[in-house]
Amino acid sequence: MRHAPALIAGVFLITLLAALPLAITMRGMIEAHLGRSLRSDAVADGVDNDWWQEFTSQTSGLGTTFTPSVIGFATTLDSVSSVLDGRRPQVQVVGAIAIYLVVWTFLSGGILDRYARQRRTRAHGFFAASGVFFWRFLRLGAIAGLVYLFLFTYMHEWLFEKLYTWLTRDLAVERTAFLWRFALYLLFGSMLIKTTLIFDYARIRMVVEDRRSAIGSLLAALGFIVRKRGPVFGLYALNALVLVVLIGVWALVAPGAGGAGLSMWVGFVLSQLYVLARLLLKLQFMASQTALFQASLAHAAYTAVPEATWPESPAAETIRSA
Repeated sequence: MRHAPALIAGVFLITLLAALPLAITMRGMIEAHLGRSLRSDAVADGVDNDWWQEFTSQTSGLGTTFTPSVIGFATTLDSVSSVLDGRRPQVQVVGAIAIYLVVWTFLSGGILDRYARQRRTRAHGFFAASGVFFWRFLRLGAIAGLVYLFLFTYMHEWLFEKLYTWLTRDLAVERTAFLWRFALYLLFGSMLIKTTLIFDYARIRMVVEDRRSAIGSLLAALGFIVRKRGPVFGLYALNALVLVVLIGVWALVAPGAGGAGLSMWVGFVLSQLYVLARLLLKLQFMASQTALFQASLAHAAYTAVPEATWPESPAAETIRSA
């Protein structure tokens, strides 16, 4: 399924704008700490571990996130570790994530409507669909927030602090303890995947079938996944495999701690290309899941909501004739 260039550019721009305030704030903190000292040249030329430790020990808030894990492929590994270990981000980061999620929630309705119709809906159709489903998706998102809160607050604590401690209390071999922890990671990861799939297909059923009830959409999504679990999980595995390949390529080309000048800009461009590739893959997830749902119910390119049309008014006639 083709992705409209304007859609890709818009999603990438929103991602960039969401991260920009944090980047500007971090830049100001580093600049204030370095000032006009000679050490700033050394920091710009590469990694200065002594300065880095000094900065992190004296800073607070957002500054504490400026660790070696922000460099290249380490960022990806740290993100995965944060999810599996249930680490909570800084307040400033939470604010940026919340704003990004609200904007993404608004756009998701138009994106899914575009993929369901399998044809261009133009700007007025896209934003009309976004507006129709925004409040429905917000209600669904509130339920998702409660479910993920339960998983990361209670289930994660029970698995990794209580059950893991009980399983390894008499072990003398570190490798066995590692295997138990790895097994619990797989169990927790499978819970996250299944939860994500249920909410993904709930949004799709909302759009395709014009459902208004969040609970009804969730139950319908669960029923669909149970009936079509083979194709559903097969498609997810295929998309996940593409993600693994992408991460593998990123591991090979990810920039290290280079210096200023050309190497810095090359690293920046590579990083943005990786972000763009991840966004494309996210859109591919949405498009392929929508196509699977419609194909399974034999109503491809069908949505219950009528397609939005340009207002029939004298002004519209004037614009068309201009």
